[in-house]
Amino acid sequence: MASYTASIKWNRNGEVFTDNKYSRGHEWSFDGGVSFRASASPHVVPRFADPNGVDPEEAFVASLSSCHMLTFLSMAAMKQFTVDSYVDEAIGTLAKNAKGKLAMVDVVLRPKVVFSGANLPNPADINQLHDRAHEECFIANSVTTNVRCEPVK
Repeated sequence: MASYTASIKWNRNGEVFTDNKYSRGHEWSFDGGVSFRASASPHVVPRFADPNGVDPEEAFVASLSSCHMLTFLSMAAMKQFTVDSYVDEAIGTLAKNAKGKLAMVDVVLRPKVVFSGANLPNPADINQLHDRAHEECFIANSVTTNVRCEPVK
């Protein structure tokens, strides 16, 4: 079993706070030393979000996309398919779920994968790789969001 950590830091910076008009900008730091600006989504808190920060909703979509990609690449390598590039323009939809709560209700992965070499996968091979990658993705297995993969040709 493995554990993963993230350090999330926010400071009031002299704002009143109790008027609910404080900056939602904060910092995410990870064990490898990477830190970056994060914020509430400008769609959720328009006036107080930091548009330069990554919001949790974007990070959620990126996490699903990244996990799918890493699983796909591993499976393609096992099948001896050479992947030259993988680009995903994933999109998540925030809306009310069946319980009437705001939730990320749908995430669509739209990977475009370029292969090279003598052993090229056919469309059925590619679809099978994406299906298996989705089934094995740790993050997709951890959420209730509907996650679809629609490969781009």
